[in-house]
Amino acid sequence: MMAGIDSYVATPSGPIKGGLVLIHEIWGLSDHIKQVADRFAGEGYLTYAPDILTHAGVTPKAGEELQRLLASPDPETRQAAQPLMRERTAPAHDPAYAQWAVPALREVVDDLQRRPAIDARIGVVGFCFGGSYTFALAAADERILAAVPFYGSPPDLDQVPRISCPVLGIYGSQDERLMESLPAVRGKMAEAGVDFTVKIYDGAQHAFFNETGNRYDAEAAAHAWQLALDFLDRHLAA
Repeated sequence: MMAGIDSYVATPSGPIKGGLVLIHEIWGLSDHIKQVADRFAGEGYLTYAPDILTHAGVTPKAGEELQRLLASPDPETRQAAQPLMRERTAPAHDPAYAQWAVPALREVVDDLQRRPAIDARIGVVGFCFGGSYTFALAAADERILAAVPFYGSPPDLDQVPRISCPVLGIYGSQDERLMESLPAVRGKMAEAGVDFTVKIYDGAQHAFFNETGNRYDAEAAAHAWQLALDFLDRHLAA
């Protein structure tokens, strides 16, 4: 348990390049996210993947069940799961939840910073729900030196000027809602002087990185993985 939150910790077997906070999708701290943490550790990053959705009532088991229903080949099952999804995840969309989650994530950064091998080289990576909180943590904590949101919802534009680190935003061109909002985000980032790099994968959908989902795009995921690693190495390990 890190900072009072259950976390999955993946530790490199060799030299440590830096530390990462890895923020999960709306499905919670799934096996997929643990595997991503292990992959980052394999690349030299001490990775903390905190479970921040159990606080809102979405346990990993509940998230797994929701994901299974929404990925069902049966259209009626998928349709019936939509209201259940909204009901189960509603607490995580309450403003009061964000008031808890961002300070909780900052406590995870506190724990990472206390590790001597990290030497203040800390980044954040997040997917979907976690992509949104990647933006939020970067805006709330100047100790974050690099941020990689994968298809997160647009950040609160009023908070963009508080982001002091480079940001690599990764998106799929078929993620219509985020594609519609991206020009405004880019404009605000430029206005605030934030180093904001955007990569859009043509034909890829929301959640294209998750190999357990029905939107997985192997080619885009492989390229995005290397792009994220290169970005982190440049800003944390150099």
